[in-house]
Order: sequence, then C-alpha cells, then structure tokens
Amino acid sequence: MTTAMGAALRRIQFGNALAAFGNGFTAPFLFVYASRVRSLGDGTAGAVLAVFAVVALAVLPFTGRVIDRQGPMPMALGGSVLGMVGALGFGVSGSATSVLASSALMGAGVAVLQPALATMIVSCSTKVTRSRAFATQFFLNNLGLGVGGLLGGLMVDEHRPATFTLLFVIEAAMFVVLAMVLATVRLPQMPGADAGPAPQAGRIRESAGWSVLFRDRSMVLLCVLGFVLFFACYGQFESGLSAYAVEVTRISTSTLGIALAANTAVIVLAQYSVLRLVERRRRSRVVALVGVIWAVAWLAAGASGLVHGAQALATALLITTYALFGMGEAMLSPTVAPLVADLAPARMVGQYNSAFALVKQLALAAGPAVGGLLAAMGAYGFYIVMLVGCSLGVSVLAIWLGRRLTAAQDRPYRSVVVTGSSGDRRELDSAGDKAAGKHAELTGV
Repeated sequence: MTTAMGAALRRIQFGNALAAFGNGFTAPFLFVYASRVRSLGDGTAGAVLAVFAVVALAVLPFTGRVIDRQGPMPMALGGSVLGMVGALGFGVSGSATSVLASSALMGAGVAVLQPALATMIVSCSTKVTRSRAFATQFFLNNLGLGVGGLLGGLMVDEHRPATFTLLFVIEAAMFVVLAMVLATVRLPQMPGADAGPAPQAGRIRESAGWSVLFRDRSMVLLCVLGFVLFFACYGQFESGLSAYAVEVTRISTSTLGIALAANTAVIVLAQYSVLRLVERRRRSRVVALVGVIWAVAWLAAGASGLVHGAQALATALLITTYALFGMGEAMLSPTVAPLVADLAPARMVGQYNSAFALVKQLALAAGPAVGGLLAAMGAYGFYIVMLVGCSLGVSVLAIWLGRRLTAAQDRPYRSVVVTGSSGDRRELDSAGDKAAGKHAELTGV
C-alpha cells in the first residue's frame, strides 16, 4: 500500500468514526423522542423506525450501480447531505408528517453511506491490509456509537425538548464534518482493482447488474449466510432478546444497559487481539466458529431464564450472552466485509457492497418482526431453540461456502498473488506471508 493510499484510508476512517459518534447521540432515543417528547404516540414512533428501514431497502438496489459508474465519492457526499438534512429535520419536527419525512431522509442517507464508505475502504486497501482496514472501521464505529450514546444519555431530559434538539444538531454537524473530511480524500482510479478477478471475470466485466451477481453462486451463498448472521444477532438486540431479558430473565432495564455496554466493551477491547488471531486463518472457518460461539450465547440466554431463585447467576448468564455476541462480532468484522470485496469483480465492488448491505437491512427488518412476534406470543422456548438452530446454521453455511472459495478468497494471507518485475505471477509461501504481514504493520493499516 502506498503512503497516499494509507493517508486516504486514515481520513476515511476518521470521518466514519465521527459519523458514528454523531449517530450514537440520537439512535437510542429516536423512539422516546417521537413518542413522548413530541407527544406523537407509540404508533408514530414505530412508524419512524419502519420508514427508516423501508427507505434504506428502497435505495440500496440502485446505490451499487451508481457507485460503480460514478465512483463512491459522490454517493458518500450525497449521503452525508441527506443525513444532515434528516437530522436537522428531526430536531425541529413537531408533527408526524415532518418526523416521518426526516426519518426517510436520514434512512436514505445512512443507507447510501454504508456501501459508499465500504467501497472507498476497498479502493484504499489491498488483500493483505483489507481485513485490518475493515476491523478498524468496525472498532471505530462501535467506539463512536458507545461514546456518543453515553454522552447523549447524560445530556437529554425528556421534559426539555431542547436537549433532544441539541443532540440532532450535533449529529447534523458530524455529517457535515464527514463530508468535509471525505472531500479531501483522493481515491485511486480503479476501486478494487487489486482484488484479483475471479476466473470468469473477463465475461463479468462485459455486463453489469443484478443478473451478474445472481450468477455468482459464492456471493449468493454469502448473502444467505449474511442474512442468517444478522437475523440471529443484530436483528434480536432491540426486540426478542431485550424482551426475553426483561420478561423471562427478569433483569431491570438498567441491567440491560449494562449487558449492552458489555457487548460494546468486548468489541472495543478485543478487536485487535482477535484480529491477530483470525486474519491469517480461513475466513470460512472463522465464520463457522462464530456460529458455534453464538449458539453457546443463545444457550446461555436460555439458561438465564431457567435459573429460578438465583438472580445473580441469571444476570451473569445474560451479560455473558451479550459479551459472547461481541466476541463473534469482533471476529466477523475482519472477515465478512473483506470477503465481499474479494468476491467482487473489479468494476462491481459497489454493486456487491450494496447487495450485502441490502441483505443486512432485510435481516434487520425481519429480525425484530419475528422476535417481537414470538415475544408477544410468549413463545420464548421456541425462540431460543430457533436462534440456536440459526447459529448452528451459520456454521454449516460457512463450511459450505468455504468449499466454493478459492485459496486467495478464503485465506488471502497465504495466497496473495503478486506480480514480479518480469511480469510472472506467483503465490506467496509462508515466508512471503510473514513479509506481507510486516508490510501491513509498516503501513499502519
């Protein structure tokens, strides 16, 4: 990686961290803000969250092709502007119509930003450094969200709407700063050009669109795997798992906050230690191990509801559940997103990133719906069994995917293809692997 690429990547990561910091100020309080502070009722508050998700689903199918044709920078700047306008709209909204419109703008902005930033990271990294780059992004996202949420919680007062307005102004300001930082970045001409084309890449470059992606069976399988991953973890945090914790394990809402903090703390504290353990191993095996860890996490959650008369033990089991989820998330961050980039033909990185973001959004919509429905029915036993099964399904799908991946896709540190001065191509052996790792350390990525 050149010095210029490294500098560009650091700026992208810095801007992304600030945006996450701003989002942390408001994300935990959207429901309370619409329902209680603006007195619009729970129905409107729920619609705000639904509109946020639906708009994201609507724009993502088109985002990737625009990124591949125009580059990620225009989409990232446009997403920042939409996010800024949406945040300011939230801060001054007093009616259901204006709140829903603000939610639509912010949802569109955030949805566009995700694949645009991911494509920018791909363009400023190589196969050797990509895992570390995405792990850094995930680490900074969680750190920003955690710090922002903590400060936001200290600042807001439900009886003083102006305190919420201030939070939205801060978030809008962070979108502006993100746009300003990104405007100073100079991206390479060909995003993902070093990713190493798939065997059929010559034919793929001649056409574009969803039909190409659907013919890529490895990517389709990765999307199925991603849906199950996001459904079984992120899709349950704000619905089924929270309901289970309060209704069955019978912990207080403040203790639930501690459990969520444990999840973030594990990610922040363990991210780089985990990275050193997983970045040179087969990605498919890492994801399979995550499935096992999350199965254990759901079993711990189930056990917390069966321990009657020992509330301390039940609480410890539930906090362990959130901590194990955090460990799995730290293992996934340097694994799944880089794999999406390495599967993508050089001129379709934006399309692949958008497709995977769409799958994530679908899972985040389906997860709360299913979890909330089962919680309302009181079918908690079935709920736990279902999610243990989903987690083990992740392991099975990961092993299946691993059989379809090339060595360069599944274990890039051992199969980095390099071109010598004479134009010949060879694969790095163990000694070359160490050299590539040293190169990554020297670049600071």
